[in-house]
Amino acid sequence: MKSLSFVIPAYNEAENISAAIEKISRAFDGSDAGLRFIFVDDGSTDATWREIERAAGADARVSGVSFSKNFGKEAAIFAGLSHVDTDACIVMDADMQHPAEAARRMYELWRENPSVEIVEGIKRSRGSESLGSRMFAKVFYRFFNRATDLDLTGSSDFKLLSRTAVDELLRLPERFTFFRALSHWIGFETAQVGFDVEPRERGETKWSFFMLLKYGMSSVSSFSSSPMQIVTVCGFVFLIFTIILAVQTLVRFFMGQSLEGFTTVILILLFSGSIIMLSLGMIGYYVSRIYDELKRRPRYIVAKRVNAEEKTHREIM
Repeated sequence: MKSLSFVIPAYNEAENISAAIEKISRAFDGSDAGLRFIFVDDGSTDATWREIERAAGADARVSGVSFSKNFGKEAAIFAGLSHVDTDACIVMDADMQHPAEAARRMYELWRENPSVEIVEGIKRSRGSESLGSRMFAKVFYRFFNRATDLDLTGSSDFKLLSRTAVDELLRLPERFTFFRALSHWIGFETAQVGFDVEPRERGETKWSFFMLLKYGMSSVSSFSSSPMQIVTVCGFVFLIFTIILAVQTLVRFFMGQSLEGFTTVILILLFSGSIIMLSLGMIGYYVSRIYDELKRRPRYIVAKRVNAEEKTHREIM
């Protein structure tokens, strides 16, 4: 028998805690897996923590940690990983849009292939997502794939990680992480399981378009410096444009056909000013990320625990 933990980040998911335990347990009926559940309350403002405490009191397999405030999903995932003490773990969402049946297939695939350290959940369809969310995801993954040479198309945070893979992820020192890309970067042998995104069990999504955009910017900047090269590309394009315009102006001047040029000058100033401001903004964003890393503040602060022992020898916050 192999022991298997489920790392489940939860933000305002009080109505889904017991449902998640029930659906996962039902999906693993007849399996040889020894199940454990690690819920991470990411500073919820509803009764999520009370539901986790209630579930932990009724079921010894359930444990939980609660943050002092909202630190974000990436921090919640790594907090959960730092409390894993089983042979493997599966990271999945509390809203059960990651199907429990697919988690069972992940576990069985891992059991049948001893060399596999990571099993990826790959989206075959994106469920009931809006058109805007689908377009944003498509653009983000296309840009990320080009910037990092990692193909994350269809990827998600829904993954099975072996004990070895978990330990390697916890060794990474950076504070700003992108879990679904880092699990590729560590380079272990990986298998894939396809799944269709299911409707939420209960409640509504907590992700707004602005939050997705912010998360996308943070993810790219934490994993690649390629956006900085856009500044160089824009500067080169502007230089070519300037040379062409300068040659045209000089030719007309020596031909006695000089233009008044007021509109042209205004357009050049506006264009160059926009490029400069965008470039400064991008550089400033990366500098701020460097500043945040240098402060060495913890990824998260755990305020409460239930049925969870602090793994100080392995926990890297």
